[in-house]
Amino acid sequence: MALVPEEAPAAKAPPPAEIDPAVARAYWAKTSTLMWTTLAIWFVAGFVVHLFAPSLNTIHILGFPLGFYMAAQGSLIMFVVALFWFARRQNQIDEEFGVAEE
Repeated sequence: MALVPEEAPAAKAPPPAEIDPAVARAYWAKTSTLMWTTLAIWFVAGFVVHLFAPSLNTIHILGFPLGFYMAAQGSLIMFVVALFWFARRQNQIDEEFGVAEE
């Protein structure tokens, strides 16, 4: 008598669905474009804006220099907005090509 119950054998996953290569290329082209666009937004918000921080410090928002605000809050806000935009757009692409999760 075993103290550990035996696990049922794992069911085999169904084979992947056959996808037309032309449709797969179109799907990847849209997904890849979205990925590179999001990466460009991330790069601009994360690095390029901060290169101009000293010149932005002449503008004040709520008593803080704009360069400081962009470094402390603005970039983080941009990252979160970009994340939600990416997720929504990727879901639209998935639905367009019929590969959306249920």
